[in-house]
Amino acid sequence: MTLQQLKYVIEVARSRSISKAAQNLFISQPSLSNALKELEKEMGITIFSRTNKGIMITPEGSEFLGYARQVVEQAELLENRYSNTQAPQQNFSVSAQHYAFAVSAFVQLLKDYDRKEYEFTLRETKTYEIIDDVKNLRSEIGVLYVNEFNKKVIYKFLREGNLIFHELFEAKPHVFISSKNPLVKQEYVTLSDLRPFPYLSFEQGDYNSFYFSEEILSTLSRPKNIRVSDRATLFNLLIGLNGYTISTGVISHELNDEDIIAVPLKVDERITVGYITHKNVTNSTLANIYIQYLQEAIAKEQSQL
Repeated sequence: MTLQQLKYVIEVARSRSISKAAQNLFISQPSLSNALKELEKEMGITIFSRTNKGIMITPEGSEFLGYARQVVEQAELLENRYSNTQAPQQNFSVSAQHYAFAVSAFVQLLKDYDRKEYEFTLRETKTYEIIDDVKNLRSEIGVLYVNEFNKKVIYKFLREGNLIFHELFEAKPHVFISSKNPLVKQEYVTLSDLRPFPYLSFEQGDYNSFYFSEEILSTLSRPKNIRVSDRATLFNLLIGLNGYTISTGVISHELNDEDIIAVPLKVDERITVGYITHKNVTNSTLANIYIQYLQEAIAKEQSQL
């Protein structure tokens, strides 16, 4: 086993393709395939399974990848400490539901990461895809919520994917509305107060289950419904149509102006927001820093509620 082989494994897991990984590594596809086969034979495990859908990492491969990342990261730290070479390009990926604090933490990470080269990814995406991204190591961190209604289903998918849910905070439900909405002057709103206004929610694609909804109370019938795929569109419609959506109430005022206001929703519900990680993969240094910034961004915005 060589350090180079470990780097090959990491790149294939990131690229999800032997051919793409070979291009990124500037080697031929046969050379990369042979190196992986030799490593799997030496270790006595199957790291990747080759299917008609492409490369899939096996459960034992996920565990091996966790150790490989630690070894490569420590080797790079050692090399950087005792050489004058430029630090290598770093990769980090997060998948999240549409939370402004997840973006704020990502922005802070990039501001503090003083490198000439890096490749970071932030995917605001669907609930099922967040779980799938972390399960298949496309992302190190996934940010989502659970509550009494969906947690049995969500936890089932997490168990099957060898994933762990780490709680960040518990929130009382709020509605996001325009600062010009007539309800903005109220101390709290009820479901009946909201009935005349358009309800906005994030669409979930092929996995459009109530259990994967990004908003609580997804099973309720509403006369006016609008589904969107991104946060900017949702906020524009909140303002333009006097619509509303249901969330945690935690909104980044640094990234969003005062046009959107959070008002408490009077219901007997709680929202537990957290992040998920792979059980067999140790967090990278960047992942731990991002988690710290997540906690700080949440604490800052909660203090303003």
